Amino acid sequence: MGEIIHRILDTIAGMGYWGILVGLALEVIPSEIVLAFAGYLVYKGQINLIEAVVFGTIGCLFQQIILYVVGLYGGRAFIDKYGKYLHIKSKHVDVTERWFQKYGAFVVFTSRFIPVVRQAISIPAGISKMNMVKFLSYSGLASVLWAILFVSLGKSLGENWQNINEKAAPYTQPILWGAILLMIAYILYKALTRKKKIQG
Repeated sequence: MGEIIHRILDTIAGMGYWGILVGLALEVIPSEIVLAFAGYLVYKGQINLIEAVVFGTIGCLFQQIILYVVGLYGGRAFIDKYGKYLHIKSKHVDVTERWFQKYGAFVVFTSRFIPVVRQAISIPAGISKMNMVKFLSYSGLASVLWAILFVSLGKSLGENWQNINEKAAPYTQPILWGAILLMIAYILYKALTRKKKIQG
């Protein structure tokens, strides 16, 4: 890992739980790394496992709320102009916006487990003024599962927590395919429901 990342992680360690929350809310570095590092801090006894998961979940959720608000008040024009500063490309928003418009709010949950689009999905949710309670419910459930996985893996790796990508692959791949299959099942359900309404 680069020197800048190490400095950020040192800052997070110094701030404890609040460092985890802020690090995830801003996501200057990927959430997987921050959460795995939180697991390492649990391993060292510097923080508590449950609280690491709780603050990790809140941090992930804050980031999604920020992006939701960006979509709600800034729209596509803001993303096209400033998206690069949020590490979000317009083409990723294009994909998630089509998914959201076609398949509805449930993709907010499933997309959180799919690389690249998991951050971008909150923007079309904001643009379309998705109900905030529903948005927080789907995002929160996905965030807590994500936090539990990576904090636990970071703790189990201990001093080798930086190998998180290699260690996480056997877990994240089934989750990815599970999310995709869940999305397909939801799409089929919506299509069948729509067909029954037309026939009825």
